[in-house]
Amino acid sequence: MNPIILIPARLASARLPNKPMVDICGVPMIVRVWQQAVAAEIGPVVVAVGDQPIADAIAAVGGKAVLTDPDLPSGSDRICAALDGLDGGRVHDVVVNLQGDLPDLPPSMIQAALATLEDPAVDIGTLATPIRNDHERDDPSVPKAVIELQPGGRAGRALYFTRVVAPYGEGTLYHHIGIYVFRRAALEAFVDHPPGVLESRERLEQLRALAMGMRIDVAIVDEVPLSVDTEEDLARARQVIGARKALEQEG
Repeated sequence: MNPIILIPARLASARLPNKPMVDICGVPMIVRVWQQAVAAEIGPVVVAVGDQPIADAIAAVGGKAVLTDPDLPSGSDRICAALDGLDGGRVHDVVVNLQGDLPDLPPSMIQAALATLEDPAVDIGTLATPIRNDHERDDPSVPKAVIELQPGGRAGRALYFTRVVAPYGEGTLYHHIGIYVFRRAALEAFVDHPPGVLESRERLEQLRALAMGMRIDVAIVDEVPLSVDTEEDLARARQVIGARKALEQEG
């Protein structure tokens, strides 16, 4: 495999204005995400942006950003458009779609998602973690991955994704984490296909891939990475990252 990490980002956000550029302990959030992606050391990292200020922030730290149409409907469309311009020679056969709101993402999680594609039958890899509290179990904003997973297993095939409690019965439920590793051909087919009925109903675009007959495998990780979508999330991110930064300075 020859992967590339692409991070889609645009300033428009209904819940947190200028989200990619919010300051987290002196660093724009999109730069922190870029730093974590670089630390994974799996391939080049490029930010696919819809707005010039984001590109300027990445360029200021020595990173690479490419401008894409700000009206593209999804992050998947944005990274596919960026890839066409970046890699016309099709050197990269695997594409990591990394969300731009994960400022403290452990690089090991990116590596775990990539590892699912070691099986040539897998089209898309992603992540999930066990749900450990009733709030997440019942919260429709927490997507659940329904996975065929053997006891003690650390990866399995996704059969469905949903916002309701599933599957039925006793056993572990899994919180889906929206990091995707696509084979390039799978990404291109995905963005060329119209949204599906279940995708529209659940508001989960990965259901389009399942409806198309693609295989999605899920690697199990130990925790949900810190994500920022609201002012409350931002305050928490500043607290967590700031506390760690203070400890590092003391050490």
